[in-house]
Amino acid sequence: MLKGGERLVHLAQVRELTPEWVAEATGGRLHPGGKPVRDLHWDSREIGPRSLFVALPGTRVHGRAFAEEARARGAHLVLSDRPGPATVEVADTAQALLRLGGALRGLFPGLVVAVGGSSGKTTTKEALAQGLGFPAPPGNQNTAPPLARFFLHLDPKAEGAVVELGVDRKGEMAELMALAQPHLGVLTALGEEHLQALGSLEGVVAEESGLLQAPQVLVSLQAAEVLGAFGLGGGWPTYGFGQATFPGHDLSLLPEESRFRYGGLEVRVPYPGLGPALGALAALAVADLLGRDPKEVAERLEGLRLPPGRMERREKEGVVFLHDAYNANPLSVKAGLAWLAAQPGRKWAVLGEMRELGEEAFRLHLEVAEEAVRLGLRPLYLGSYAPAQAALGGEAAGSLEEALAWLKARVKPGDLVYLKASRALGLERILDLWDA
Repeated sequence: MLKGGERLVHLAQVRELTPEWVAEATGGRLHPGGKPVRDLHWDSREIGPRSLFVALPGTRVHGRAFAEEARARGAHLVLSDRPGPATVEVADTAQALLRLGGALRGLFPGLVVAVGGSSGKTTTKEALAQGLGFPAPPGNQNTAPPLARFFLHLDPKAEGAVVELGVDRKGEMAELMALAQPHLGVLTALGEEHLQALGSLEGVVAEESGLLQAPQVLVSLQAAEVLGAFGLGGGWPTYGFGQATFPGHDLSLLPEESRFRYGGLEVRVPYPGLGPALGALAALAVADLLGRDPKEVAERLEGLRLPPGRMERREKEGVVFLHDAYNANPLSVKAGLAWLAAQPGRKWAVLGEMRELGEEAFRLHLEVAEEAVRLGLRPLYLGSYAPAQAALGGEAAGSLEEALAWLKARVKPGDLVYLKASRALGLERILDLWDA
C-alpha cells in the first residue's frame, strides 16, 4: 500500500515521505512548494527541518494559525484544512492524521501488540516492549498524533512493536484501532475513568472493549469479570493471579520489588505493587501466546524500567516515598492502598483528587476513603473532596505546602509515604519541596 512515494534511507535508518505520498495517504489536495519530510509534529514549537506540521484543532486556537511559524522553523510540508504553500489541504485535519497514521502503520510488516484499559496501560506496555525486545512509544504517548509519528520512525526491520491506546471520548478506540491495526490486543483493567465523556462504567466498558476487535486478544482476570458483568463474556484467554489461562502464583508484593512464579519460572520485577507484577505477567502470557521463550522475557523483566510516577521509589532523609502520582482513578488508587496496607512498619498515604469523574466524582472519592478505612489507613487528603473524605477517617490539607508541613511534623526516617493523585495536581512537588 502506498509504496511508491515512500523512500528508505538505509544508512541513516530514516523514512522519507514525499508530498505526493502524504497527499495520497490523507486524500488531500497538494499545493505547490512542498518537499519530502522525515518527521511529523503537531506542535509548531517542536518543528525542525524536513518536518510535516499537522495543523490540528486546539482547545483555544486552531493549529492552522501556526502554519507560517512552522514553515519558518523548517517544515517542508503542512497538513491543514486551509490552502497554502507547501500544504496538503484536507477537509478535516484530525481525520486526515488518522488516515496518515494508518498508512504509515501499513508500511510496517512486523507484529503489533496494542495495550488498552482503564489503568496499568503504560506499565504493561513497557513490560511487554522490554520483555519481548520490541520498540514502543516512550511514556504514555497513546493518542493518534504520537502514534502516527511512532510508525513513521519505526524501523521496518523490527520484529514487532508495542503501542498503548488511550481513550477519553466515545469513538476514540475505534479510531486508534484503525490506525494501529494490532495483531494482538491486551486489555489490562476496567474501571471508572473519563466519566465526563464516557458517562458511566458501562460507557467505559463499551469504549475500551473496542480493543477486543483485534484478531487475537488477552484479557486480565479483572477485566474479564467486568466484561462478564455487562454480558460481554467472550471466552478470551486471561492472565492474572488466580484461575486464569496464564496464571501467576505465589505473589509477593514487597516494599522494593514484586515476585511471583510463572510455570517453573521464579519472576522478579524491580518495582513494588500489583500493577508492575500484572504488567510482567501479561508480558509472559504474551510470550507464550506468540511462541516466545518466557524464560528470556523473565530475565529481561528483572531490569524493567518504568517512566517516572509509576510506583517510583525515592528516598529523602531516610523516608521512603512511593511516587505513584502520574495519574489516578478509583481502580488504581484502591490497588495502591491495598499494597500500602500490606507493608510492614509505619506508613502514610497522601491522596489527591481524581479528575475527570464527572457527576460521580463525589461518590467515587468517598468510596476510596471508605476503602482506606477498611484497610486500616488514615490518609491525608487534598483537593475539593478532601474534607468529606477526611470525615470518614483521616485528615485534609488545603494545599501542597500544608500537606508538606503535616508530613514533616509526623514522618520519621524509616517510614513509608505513598503519593497518589491525578497528575494535574502535581502531588510529586512534595518531593521537590521536601529538600527546600
